[in-house]
Amino acid sequence: MKLTKDSKKANKTKIEAPVKTSTPASSEVVNKIPTIDYSKVEIEPLFKDFVDFETFSKSDFRAVKVKECRAVPKSKKLLEFILDDGTGEDRTILSGIHDYYEPEELVGKTLIAIVNLPPRKMMGINSCGMIISAIHQEEGQERLNLLMVDDAIPAGAKLY
Repeated sequence: MKLTKDSKKANKTKIEAPVKTSTPASSEVVNKIPTIDYSKVEIEPLFKDFVDFETFSKSDFRAVKVKECRAVPKSKKLLEFILDDGTGEDRTILSGIHDYYEPEELVGKTLIAIVNLPPRKMMGINSCGMIISAIHQEEGQERLNLLMVDDAIPAGAKLY
């Protein structure tokens, strides 16, 4: 599904910065939370099959910092991420999320990736892992959000 620039903007949920309010008697911080009509959200059903712990524990999930991100030439969907995964060497991961994110808005973010998948060549570029995202349907349209975590988490931190 290809979204227009307007629908890309509508797809992104913005959380407003906390607003400080003061009264003569007290000071408090009020957080504005986006209004989401969850009655219009469709979630994919859970898998019925179980994965044993040994199989699950073979997956290496890590916090990664986005050093660079750019659109892959001749591709409408792919973004090429250059990531700091804590090893001291850059990791390249391609992800088909350009319908949802512009490259410049992801630079500097801390994401979650699985880093022990075998390399997969896409558009002539080796992708060495997978960035983790959450997907759901809302009012008949697919919504995708990358898993972004606190920037205080260092690159390479392992998830358990």
